[in-house]
Amino acid sequence: MPKDRSSDKKPAGKKDKATAYAKGLGMLARREHSRRELGRKLRQGGYEADEASAALDRLGAQHYQDDERFGEMLVRSRAAQGYGPARLRAELKSHGLSDARIRALLDAAEVDWAESAAAQLRRRYGGKPASDPAEKQRRAQFLLRRGFAAATVRGLTHAEVDELADESD
Repeated sequence: MPKDRSSDKKPAGKKDKATAYAKGLGMLARREHSRRELGRKLRQGGYEADEASAALDRLGAQHYQDDERFGEMLVRSRAAQGYGPARLRAELKSHGLSDARIRALLDAAEVDWAESAAAQLRRRYGGKPASDPAEKQRRAQFLLRRGFAAATVRGLTHAEVDELADESD
């Protein structure tokens, strides 16, 4: 008599869980990820740390995942969105890139940070000058939050800006 295999079947709509490698490759197909970010997403997806690590090693060896390429993409993208070097440095650091690599990426970006900051001021406030010291301060804080250096902000807004903001550059 044939064996009843109905208990061997999976419920309709259920699939086998993809390997960590396949899952990581799928995420990288949609956009670049840093090694740290990809590892975190794999572990959150239920993959064991050693399986996720092996998948990351394999993806890196095959040049599908590359922190250098990720950093270049992030710097290009965020600079085009009008963010300054301090903001970029913090975001790259949160993705696990080293200080030396971050410095090299920002140097290679060839962005005129002063012009970028001026463009952000024009976009946000138009071409009219600040009417009073409080308005100058508001504009300066806007640029500082976007990650521009205090010296750049002082030059554009003529506002009193804390010297501590320059220490990150």
